[in-house]
Amino acid sequence: MEKTLFLLRGLPGAGKSTLAKALGVKQFEADMYFVNENGEYNFNPAKIRDAHQWCQNNVAHTMSFGVPVAVSNTFTQEWEMDAYYELAEKYGYTVFSLIVENRHGGKNIHGCPDEHVEVMRNRFQIQL
Repeated sequence: MEKTLFLLRGLPGAGKSTLAKALGVKQFEADMYFVNENGEYNFNPAKIRDAHQWCQNNVAHTMSFGVPVAVSNTFTQEWEMDAYYELAEKYGYTVFSLIVENRHGGKNIHGCPDEHVEVMRNRFQIQL
């Protein structure tokens, strides 16, 4: 499984983070940026760009060692994955984009309001 990148897509609560952990590879997600040293999640919408840049930087660093990696973000729009596809090409990685469905009734652990989840659901792009 060397040089493999998993892009795990789905709505909040679908189980993206759980799947990433089950894959047993190095995992990153933008939400990690908002977790403090005490393990508390403190989302700040004004810092969302910083969070995604942090995630991309960590993935690039990990890829520089040839380590398999998973990114578990919502990725509701195709363009949101572009930076990761570019990194995969740069470092010679094979990419698997996986959509994680919430068929188990999971709840999002970050408290994303239902109306925001609905907006994400309505804008979710799929390329088959």
